[in-house]
Amino acid sequence: MARHSTCPSPAQCSWDDISQHRDRLMRLVRRRLPSLQDAEDCVQETMARAAAHSALDGSRLGPFLTSVALRLCTDFYRDLERRRRLLERTAFLDASGTTEEDVCDEDFGKWLLDQVQQLRGREQEVILARAKGISTAEFARIHNISLKAAEAAFTRGRARLRTACVKAMEDAPG
Repeated sequence: MARHSTCPSPAQCSWDDISQHRDRLMRLVRRRLPSLQDAEDCVQETMARAAAHSALDGSRLGPFLTSVALRLCTDFYRDLERRRRLLERTAFLDASGTTEEDVCDEDFGKWLLDQVQQLRGREQEVILARAKGISTAEFARIHNISLKAAEAAFTRGRARLRTACVKAMEDAPG
């Protein structure tokens, strides 16, 4: 347990006097912050602020350190929330832009839809239904077929599309 002493005079709290509170401060902030590193950073900042305080009353060192540590914990979460809101706003703004990857995804989707048109019968129907968000089970119910038959058609259709993708990649100019 840390020895709690008072500083020699109100303006002369030494690092030794301050560092005696380190373990207590760690216990205090560790429960409030998400990681050990965050807790260590908070305690170091608390102790540094106390050391830099030119008129700190030695009899109030413990409560001062506790107050600063708790305020830093609060600041940590305020900053986290501020960053989350900022990220939310910037992510929303970026969503309207089109990236190269978006263009490629869209082109691949169009190409793949053309490949689906090459499928026959039930394979084509179930793949198009899935593309519209209809589950395989719902497709089976709508078409009055067994779930196993719908799943088999879906599996065959996917396998044919996969084969078409592999062939297109092999045929692509290098």
